[in-house]
Order: sequence, then C-alpha cells, then structure tokens
Amino acid sequence: MQIGDLEYEVSDRIATITLNRPEKFNAITERMPGNLVDAVERASDDDSVHVIVLTGAGRGFCGGYDLNEFAEGDSPAIQEMPWDAMIDYRFMRRCTDSFMSLWRCPKPVIARVNGDAVAGGSDIALCADLVVMNESARIGYPPARVWGCPTTAMWVYRLGAERAKRMLFTGDLVTGIEAEKMGLILQAVPGDQLDDTVNALVERIKGVPKNQLAMMKTLVNQAYDNMGLNSTQTLATLFDGIARHSPEGIAFKARAEEAGFKQAVAERDSGEPIPGSKK
Repeated sequence: MQIGDLEYEVSDRIATITLNRPEKFNAITERMPGNLVDAVERASDDDSVHVIVLTGAGRGFCGGYDLNEFAEGDSPAIQEMPWDAMIDYRFMRRCTDSFMSLWRCPKPVIARVNGDAVAGGSDIALCADLVVMNESARIGYPPARVWGCPTTAMWVYRLGAERAKRMLFTGDLVTGIEAEKMGLILQAVPGDQLDDTVNALVERIKGVPKNQLAMMKTLVNQAYDNMGLNSTQTLATLFDGIARHSPEGIAFKARAEEAGFKQAVAERDSGEPIPGSKK
C-alpha cells in the first residue's frame, strides 16, 4: 500500500514502513511527515501488528529535507525577512510531532538504517525505539554548523550531554560502527547482514503480547518525559527557525542560491567563516 511518499506493508505481526523516494535519497517533502503519522496510526490501530520496522528505499535511509522544496522553493520554513517566527514554529512543530509519532505509538519501532540518515533523516531514525544500522552508513546533523537545529533533540537523550555536544558542535557524520561505539544506536552490522539482524530482533519481539510491549515502552518513555523531553523539543524547534533566519543562516541560503548548495555546504564545512556572515 502506498501512503503518499511512503510504502506500507503488513505481514506476520510486522508492519513495515518504507520511506519511498529512492531517486531523492528519500528526502522529506512537505507531505511526508503527515504520511508517517498516517502509517504509524494504521499500524497502531491494527490488532494484528506487534512491531513496526521503519526503513528507506534504495541506497539511503533519508537525506533530510528536500532542498528543492525547502531551500529553493516557497515554504513556511523559509520566509523573506522580516520573518514570522510562529508561522515557522507551527510548521516545524508539526514535523517534529509527526516524527515523534514513532516514539509515542504503543508498539515497538525498529529503524533499519540501510543507508545514510542525515539532518532531518537523523531526526526520523532517532525517534525509533531501536536503531540497527548498516555499519558503513552514516548518521549526523550537519545543519548544526549553520542553518538548523535538530528539532526532536534526541541526540542528548540518546548520548548524554558531552557526546551530544561533540556531534552538534561539529555537525559531523559518523558511521554505523562509530554510532554503536558511542551508544547512539543499538547495533551496526555489515550491509549484507542487516536484514538477518533486524529480522532476528523482530522475531524475538513479535511474540510478546501487545499490552506487555506497550507497558514496557510507556515505562521507559515516561522517564524521558519526566526529564523534560517535550519542553526541550519546543526550544529546539524554535531554535531551528531562528538558525535559518539568523544573519549567518540568511548568508548561507544566499550563497547556496548564488553558487549552488554543494558549494555552500563545502564552504560551511571548511572551517572558514560563512561568506557574508559576521566574522
């Protein structure tokens, strides 16, 4: 079954949700977050489903927001100055809450990260309960260098303060092997073992009663709620809009329009000041 930009399938107590824009590395469109909510709700309401697997079609898991839509087109996330922070916040909060439907649904969600999970793609992956990665795939949030803030804020809750700062101060991408070592994900395996590893985990989980799984998930998630997850996400979502409309964010977008996004990213990641920004 196709649900907008996603593919949805149910078999033997398992619902599989596939981000399905392989020609664009499954980049996030304006409709994809809502599609994700629809798919998760369908799985949550299906009495035959015990566990959800989330993955990406083709070579990538998710390359982040589709820049043809968000950086180069008209979007609530990119406004002319002066900008309305609350228009931005309402749109991005919908995206944040949509990704968090994975975290909040009563059934376990296993992210099968077959390829790179970058920027907004890392937001989606880290909202799953368990993440199993191809060891050569990469994960990270490069817009932390300029033009973004991870709205789900799951880095700090998965890594703790120091390692989260290491990732967000640099915007580095790390491989699955590195991600496992730092405790960001459950496991990294060679690409040809990814299906078998995920299947073995899912087979072990799917035999547990749904009510028991829901209780265990709620128990753990409640601890994070008590640590202020929702208020942290509110701040992160506001900061995301500010980052895109700061002097440096505006200079970065202008440079992308002038020289192309790849060149702007190369300059962003060079360590030199963003052209046109404050020194």
